[in-house]
Amino acid sequence: MLQEAALFLAAAVLFVPLFKRARLGSVLGYLAAGLVIGPHGLGYARDAEQVLHASEFGVVLLLFVIGLGLQPRRLWTLRREVFGLGGAQVALTALPLALVAHSFGVAWAGAAVIGLALAMSSTALVLQLLGERGELTAHHGRGAFAVLLFQDITVIPLLALIPLLSAPASAGIGWPEIAKALAVVAAVIASGRTLLRPALRVLANAQVPEIFTAASLLLVIGVSLAMQAVGLSASLGAFLAGVLLADSEYRHELQADLEPFKGLLLGLFFIAVGMGADLGLLARAPLTVLGLTLGLLLLKALVLYGLGRRSGMDHQGALRLGGSMAQGGEFAFVLFAVAAAAGLLSAQQGALLTVVVTLSMIATPPFYALCALAARRHAPAPAPYDEIRVAETPVVIAGFGPFGQIIGRVLRVKKIPYTVLDKNAEHVQFVRSFGNPVFFSDAARPEVLRAAHVHKAKLFIIAIADEAESLRVAQAVRAFAPKLRVMASARTRQHALQLIDAGINPEDVIRRAYYSSLEMTRRVLLALDLPPREVHRAVDLFHQQDQETLMRQHAVYQDEAALRAAASQFARELEQLFEADNEAERAAAKTATAAKARQESP
Repeated sequence: MLQEAALFLAAAVLFVPLFKRARLGSVLGYLAAGLVIGPHGLGYARDAEQVLHASEFGVVLLLFVIGLGLQPRRLWTLRREVFGLGGAQVALTALPLALVAHSFGVAWAGAAVIGLALAMSSTALVLQLLGERGELTAHHGRGAFAVLLFQDITVIPLLALIPLLSAPASAGIGWPEIAKALAVVAAVIASGRTLLRPALRVLANAQVPEIFTAASLLLVIGVSLAMQAVGLSASLGAFLAGVLLADSEYRHELQADLEPFKGLLLGLFFIAVGMGADLGLLARAPLTVLGLTLGLLLLKALVLYGLGRRSGMDHQGALRLGGSMAQGGEFAFVLFAVAAAAGLLSAQQGALLTVVVTLSMIATPPFYALCALAARRHAPAPAPYDEIRVAETPVVIAGFGPFGQIIGRVLRVKKIPYTVLDKNAEHVQFVRSFGNPVFFSDAARPEVLRAAHVHKAKLFIIAIADEAESLRVAQAVRAFAPKLRVMASARTRQHALQLIDAGINPEDVIRRAYYSSLEMTRRVLLALDLPPREVHRAVDLFHQQDQETLMRQHAVYQDEAALRAAASQFARELEQLFEADNEAERAAAKTATAAKARQESP
């Protein structure tokens, strides 16, 4: 037993980091580990069924954690995207895939499972792919998240339905069984609201971490056993329990306690799936395997492209949506394993489908790169900049994100006219929808500055988040109107030093996070019951010393060693300054006490 455990852990430790480093994801790393050590590889581990059975609790824990993350209020807010776009994707993908499976001789129940399983995409792979490229907040990124969320929800009823689909038609399901199942579900829901939270509160107050962990595992196991006792899926029970605790104060603690167990058991589950996968199929029937893989990628990409266009995405966004989610997902392995155990799929069918999904996941990065390349080639020409026809204003603002909008709103309330220049087309369109006057233009171009009458303004404000772009604008404005007062926001200390280098007065360079940090520090000290006078004095001293240090660093900031030395000197000087200030405070307090004593003496 210990030898097998060591073998599985060694395989995971070796393969998973390699696949993560290659940006292929941990799931493929576990699958590769199973393939290498399994019966179709080196043969070190042969009993895939036993390992699969032992690791199935990892799937149960996964669905409990998914339930914890599905806060009902958040789900209701996203209902249109999740249930509209996500529901359409699953239905329009599963139906043709099920028909294809049935045409190959698979029974209707098994074909339905195949279609729905292959309709799922890899949550881990898609989020990693889009996150690395900074596209999660783009239109196609938000659409992908909504579809993935619906797919995660869909898995729960699918796991519950598979045992029912596998039941012989003659056995049937009587009303007593249905009533019993409904009663157990109702009991789980009722106890989740009335018993679970008070019980968890008592255990948390005991302050014994291992007991709370044990209670978390007992909760998942107990609900799973109750569901299995009435013929329902253990995963459904775990998911229900998670949803019931999604809004509780113990959600994060439960998730943190169960995460290690879930990760290890789920990794073991995927190793077992890899042990059962026969890559020899690729050598024996290459056309079948590659044809099914390519067909899956193209079908899902086309469905997602059409739905993306239907939901308002442009051609480029819809292409990226389809390319990112065309693969099969990790839940397909779970569903195939459960369906094979229930007798809905044969071992050969399960092996073939596992290989197809694995290859589709491996093919996703290059497939997405091709879709992204096609999107860039067919991208429309950039929109022409606005023709600026505006009267002189005392203030010109470059960049109208959240930072610049606050300035503009206050100026509007004070009836002070201003001109806004922003070169982000999507941003300009969004801001205009709220009635804000803004020109789509490049504030670094001299003709734009001239048309906006920048040379006649009193202030030019740079509120651009991108560091390189804000420096480009600062240099252009300084060259165009050397005497104009320019104020600029800086993202970092280094950015502030570069803006000062561009000719902006240090007092007019505002670091975005700096004053927020000072205010938070002030509130932290007050919350710790320090005297308000002492708090304000400490924060003011820090600000004064930091500004002086910033000016000293400006002279050497391109020399890394000198910059580090200046930072160390700042720490020493600040400590000495606070100590001297404390000494002065103590001396003043001593003098005041002595004076008071003299006044009170007869």
